[in-house]
Formats: sequence, C-alpha cells, structure tokens
Amino acid sequence: MNFNFSQWQYSRASRFHRPVQWFLIASFTVLLGCEQSTQAPEVIAAPDAVAHADQPWPSVGGDASEQRFSPLDKVNTGNVERLGLAWSHEFDTSRGQEATPVIVDGVLFTSTAWSKVYAFNAASGELKWSYDPEVPGETAFNACCDVVNRGVAVADGRVFVGTLDGRLIALEASSGQVLWSTITVDQDKPYTITGAPRVVRDKVLIGNGGAELGVRGYLSAYHAGSGELAWRFYTTPNPDGLPDNAASDEILASLVNETWSEGEWKTSGGGGTVWDSMAWDPDLDLLYFGVGNGTPWDHTLRSGGQGDNLFLSSIVAVRPDTGEYVWHYQTTPGENWDYTATQQIVLADIDVHGESRKVLMQAPKNGFFYVLDRTDGSLISAENYVTVTWASGIGEDGRPIEVPEARYNVTGEVALVLPSPFGGHNWHPMSYDADRGLVYIPAMEMAFPYSSEKEFGYREGQRNIGLELDILALPDDPDALQGLKDATIGKLIAWDPVARKARWSVDHPHFWNAGVLATAGGLVFQGNAEGDFVAYSADGGERLWEFEAGNGIIAAPAAFEADGRQYIAVLAGYGGAGAMIVHWELPDRPRLPGRLLVFALDGEATIDPYDTPKASEIDLVGVTTAGDAVAGLSLFHDNCLACHGASASGRYLPDLKTSSMLLTEESFRSVVLDGALADRGMVGFSDYLDKQDVESIRAYILEQARK
Repeated sequence: MNFNFSQWQYSRASRFHRPVQWFLIASFTVLLGCEQSTQAPEVIAAPDAVAHADQPWPSVGGDASEQRFSPLDKVNTGNVERLGLAWSHEFDTSRGQEATPVIVDGVLFTSTAWSKVYAFNAASGELKWSYDPEVPGETAFNACCDVVNRGVAVADGRVFVGTLDGRLIALEASSGQVLWSTITVDQDKPYTITGAPRVVRDKVLIGNGGAELGVRGYLSAYHAGSGELAWRFYTTPNPDGLPDNAASDEILASLVNETWSEGEWKTSGGGGTVWDSMAWDPDLDLLYFGVGNGTPWDHTLRSGGQGDNLFLSSIVAVRPDTGEYVWHYQTTPGENWDYTATQQIVLADIDVHGESRKVLMQAPKNGFFYVLDRTDGSLISAENYVTVTWASGIGEDGRPIEVPEARYNVTGEVALVLPSPFGGHNWHPMSYDADRGLVYIPAMEMAFPYSSEKEFGYREGQRNIGLELDILALPDDPDALQGLKDATIGKLIAWDPVARKARWSVDHPHFWNAGVLATAGGLVFQGNAEGDFVAYSADGGERLWEFEAGNGIIAAPAAFEADGRQYIAVLAGYGGAGAMIVHWELPDRPRLPGRLLVFALDGEATIDPYDTPKASEIDLVGVTTAGDAVAGLSLFHDNCLACHGASASGRYLPDLKTSSMLLTEESFRSVVLDGALADRGMVGFSDYLDKQDVESIRAYILEQARK
C-alpha cells in the first residue's frame, strides 16, 4: 500500500476537522495492521526435553547476554495447563510495576514503583525484608513515564538499586541494611533513574533519564564495594565546549562534537540519556549500552537541522573497567521522532550464511530489527518488524533511507508517521530462544502526527520536545474515536533474525503490553493490558494457558528453580508511559495495587479479588468559569498531557474531569498553581503559568467533563 504524506496535511486552525483526520489515521493504521498480520506462521520443531538442576535467575535479563531465556523445561507444552499460583504478595503502591525479579541463593529480590526493594523466600513467599528509599513525592514531576523501577542487581552479597531521585544504593542482601548510597546526578536538574543497574566484575553500572525535560545523558560506573565513581561516559558534547575529565573525552573531541551544530542543545544538554538497556560479553570484554532521544526532539531546533548528533539513538560499546570507547552504531542519525535505541540489547551467536557470527540484536523504537557484529559494530542486517513509514529501508552504508516528508520540521507540515514516539517496541523486554532461532518481541502499531512547535522557548524543568501537541486533541465523534482505538494495537511477534521475517504473530486489543520470557519447555510467557498472564506455544503462538490477574501486566517474567521445583514469577501492575498518556486506549479499570505472582505446577494458592473502587462522580450543575477553553486546549496539552492524557482523558492518574478541585477557581488554582499536592507528585506550575492560564485550563477540562 502506497503512502502519500500530502494526503495527511491539514490545518490546525480548526478543531472541527480533527475527528475526521483521526478517523482517517485510524483507518489507515488498521489497513496496515491487517496487511501485516496475514502472514502464515511457520512451525519449527521443538528440541528434546532435558532435565536441569536447580537454577537461579541472577540478573534482570537472565544473564549478561540479556536473552531472557530459561533453560528450565519442567513446565512445558505438555503440562502447562497444570500451572497454578504458588504464592503471591500485594505491594503498597498502585503505580506501574516494571521490574523483573532476580533470584539468587533461594531468595527472590525485586523492586517496585517508587524504587522500593523487597526480598522473599523464593519457594515459600515469606517476606525476608523490605526497603523504602523514601523518594520525595515531588520527584514524580521529573519522571516522563511514571514512577517505575525496572529491577535490582545482585552480586557478592549486595543488592543494588537506582532510585527515582537519582541515587544508587547498595543494600546488604541478607538484611536490607544500607551499605552505601551515592548521588549519581545533578540534583538541580530533572534527572531520574528508572532502569536496573548491572554489575560487571567489581563495577556497578547505572544510567539515567530526563531527556524530554532537558538534561545531558551519560553512563556511570561505581565501585561495588565503596560506591565511589570509577568512570563516566557522556553521550553528547559538553555545551561549554570543555573536556569533562571523563572516559568519553577523547571520542567526543575526535568524532562526536563535530556532529552537532548550534541550537537549543546548548541550553538543554542535548538529551541522549542511557535509561535502560545494557549487556556484557565477558569473552570480548565489551559492555554495550543503548542511548536515548535528543532534546528537543525536533532536529532543527536542537541542532539547526545539521549533523547526525552522536551518540543519540545509538548503541555504544566500551571497556567495562575503564569506559574506553570501542565502537558505536547509530540507528537513527539526526534523531527527530523520539526513536531511542535504549530498547533491550541481546547478545547471541548465530549462523549467518553458514558462518557463526557473534551478534548483537536490537528492536529499537524506529521499527527496524538490527543484527550487528558485536565485535566491531558492523551491520549484518536490518529489516522492519512493524509498519514503518519514516524510512523505506536501511541502506548498505547502515543509514536509513528516509522518506523526505517524514521530516516534519523540514517540510513545515504535519507528518503522520509510524512508528509513533512509543515505538514499534518500547522498554518491554523481548526474549531469544537459540534452539528455535526466534526473538519474541512485544511490539505495537500506532500512528502519530508530528508537527514542529512554531514558537518554541526552552522552559527549565518542563518538557521541551519541540512539538505542537494541541493537534493530539481527541475526536468528539464516537465512531472516529473508536476507529483510533481499533488502529492502536499491540503484537507479540516471533521474529527470525536470520530469515529477517516474522514466523508468527499474535495481536492484542491494547497496545501497551508486557515483556516476554521464553523457556526450554517450548513456552513464551507474556502478560497484557487486559490483565491476563498467558503462556503461548513458542513454535506457533497458540494460547496454551492463562491466569486472570485482575490488573494489567507490563513487566517481564522470570523463571527459576528452587528445591527442585520450577517457578515462573511476574509483577502485575499497570502503568508507565502508555498508561499515563494514552488513557483512551486503556482497559476500563481503575489503578490497582501491584502484586507479585509466582506460579508452579499444581500450585494451589488462592488470591483475593481486587477491591475495585467505584468511579468518581461530580456534579457540575451551576459551576462556572471565566477561563477561555480554546486557549485552555493548547495550555493543557503543553503542560498536562504527559500525565493526564490527551483531551484530559486521564484515568491512570486521578481523572481531572471528576476531580472536586474543578468545582471552584480557588481550589483548582491551589493545586495547579500553588502546588497544594506537591508531596503527591502534583507540583505547582507557577514558574510556567499565571492565574488566567490556569483558569483557561480549568475551562477546557470543564468542557471535556460535560461531554
């Protein structure tokens, strides 16, 4: 199907046209999704079952290769229907749960939202200890994508966790007592940490987030025993033009600095945060990490539209002991669409044209599946695993063959592009089954209308992406809205990295679904937004077993064996960027407390159903406002969308349309302008808005509430 960007240009001057345009977007994406999902699955023979001894799950990725594959096969396609709940635990937070448990020496360690840490007896579920780093509530304002945490690292009797407010903490594994704590970021800048640390020999590695707001990215290594900084590698140039006395100084001076021109990055720091993926090859002694998006997203604002802007959207290889640069590969030169390369990095040895190659595999946001030679970063192959309209392919030089109209900041027009900023694949981990030669990707299809912000001005501590966001207002027409929902779907794709194609895929009605675990039992485990935890056949994608969790699942599972019994563990608790921003696509369910669910064959534990709170109601009869709802639309989407959803559609955080603070101008202003709820994450916006702005936002929310 041919795609003509000119068909999708439209005037932002009239909100009347938006429902029609959104319906066209939805219809177009449905057609693309239908075309892709018609591929027939190819059945691959399963290997013979092998007995295994007790096995831990020593890191969030399973091991240093980050394959998230378990060699355990006591739970398999022949008996998975006997899988039952062995034990569970309910946490004290209802925000998103993104951690993969780590199991070492019979103890299950995990983190939860707000960077809390728990340790359980892995077989019985007995709570051994818990630790709360007491992250200040107002830190939530700096978190682009919820107050989540993706897990801990465990090594040499220590548990390491990164906290949302930028600390790296070492705990005693046996007791949870703090051994040391160090601040890893400038506390005056909007940095956060949501990713899991990794340990390589005696170094603990941690990155950070905050690129949307305006920070300069880097990866740090700390001595595991003391918490002292060992080295730091910056991913963007120093805006001051000076050396950092860091491991990255030489490569920045010789290669990186020249790829940046004058622009807003001098103020913002350029972005490039290392907020998630890392992997380590002990034989090559190379540490690989992924780098995020630029600040602003708009390349013309960020760097005058000039230069590749290294190391944005890149995979970088360094020496783990020193941080010395070895090689890099940039997936999206001149990054322009929030196409991060921070998605999971997987290391494997595969046969390519009859030759065994040491490869690195990644399915980053930009929609292409990359296979690189991990010894030198050279490209082996790249093929789109989801619908891609910003580029027609990857050239022999390793650079994308861009569709010119996709650069909205060059054309000056709205460009409808796939993937969206959520990506074809986001942080949700994929897994690799070497026996079957398949990578299982939690993917998604969503279109997004990109348009440059015409009057951009850097706002310290606010989101500085450089896009016009008022065009994201949702259609009033119910049919158009339903079409948009139908066009936004999730997928589980079994991808063959050698044949460069999908072997099978499963569609999900909602786009924001869980990470994946594959096992030697011929199973692929994944949770979903609807609240089901599912075991699929690794060979064909058939649904073999499911458990109704009662809460959406986005975290990836872990598999382990304790006392001779195999377990599958997963955290349930919906949240993250998808839940916060795309509220209209959520299942009709309130936010619920997170739970840890642990399964085993013939498990007979029970769990109480959730005590689901009733939806809030509000009587707006007689409520008036002097605000300007039209002005409030743009103000809302510039300041509030990231947490409260397009068109105030939010249900994940408190639904503003049913909030009692809407009833009077004074109560609304006390929260939005004065920060009355700052300790709960709703800081005051007095640095960005005045009283009339706030009242116009209130007028807009009242308008939405009355529809």
